[in-house]
Amino acid sequence: MSFKKPSSSELHPGPGFRIRTTYPACSTESILAIKSFDVPDISDTLNRLYAVDSSIKCQNSKQMSFCGSVCTVRVFPGDNLMVHKALDIARQGDIIAVDAHGERSMNAILGDLICTKAKHRGIAGFIVDGLVRDMPGIDEIDFPVFARGTTAVGPLHRGPGEINYPICCGGVVVNPGDVIVADNAGIVVIPHAHIDMIVERLSENRENMETYLAAVQRGDFSNAWVDQLLEESNCPKEDC
Repeated sequence: MSFKKPSSSELHPGPGFRIRTTYPACSTESILAIKSFDVPDISDTLNRLYAVDSSIKCQNSKQMSFCGSVCTVRVFPGDNLMVHKALDIARQGDIIAVDAHGERSMNAILGDLICTKAKHRGIAGFIVDGLVRDMPGIDEIDFPVFARGTTAVGPLHRGPGEINYPICCGGVVVNPGDVIVADNAGIVVIPHAHIDMIVERLSENRENMETYLAAVQRGDFSNAWVDQLLEESNCPKEDC
C-alpha cells in the first residue's frame, strides 16, 4: 500500500509563496537628503506613527546606521529560504527588511554567511523583526544588522515566504520601496510615495528648530504655550 503526504502540507503558489523581482526605487538625491536628518525629527514629521518598535536595535558590537530603499521579505517562522533569494533581488545600497514574526520564533533568520553574501552584493544592511546569530562573525565584516536579539539556533530552508510584498516590521507596515533610516536613536519608515514631501517639510523646519534650540540653550524660552493648552482643555487648578 502506498501512502501520500497530505495535500495540505504542499506549498501553494500565490499569497504566502510568491516573489516580485522589481520594486519602487528612490532617487539618490532623496536618500542623501534624508540621511542629513535625525530619526526622531523624521518620526515627528510622520506624526509619530512610523517609528519601529524600539526592541529592534543594532546587534553589532559598535553602533551602526544606514538609510536606503527597502526590499521586503516575509518568512515562515524559523525559515530563511526567501532571505537567501532576496540577495538576488535587492539593489545595491538598499536595505533588506525581514518580517520574521517577532519573538514568536526561536530560530535565527540570518547569520554571518548571509551577511557576507549581502555585503558582496552591495546591500546596505538587514532589519529583522526576529532573531539573528553569528554576530562576532558579522562584526568582522563590519555589516549592519538590526534585530530583536540573538540566538544560536539556526534557520531552516524550506519556505514558504514572500519577497517585495507588504510586511509588518516592529508594528509598522513596510511596503517595498519605502525608505528606512536606522541609527542609535531608533528606526523610522518613510512611505515611498511621500519621501519628497517629507524631505521638503524637514528642510523647512530645520531652520526654525535650530533657532529654537539656540534660544533654549541660552535659557531664552517660555512655557506660556503649556498654560494656553491647559486652559483650552479646561484643566482645573487648585491651591493646597
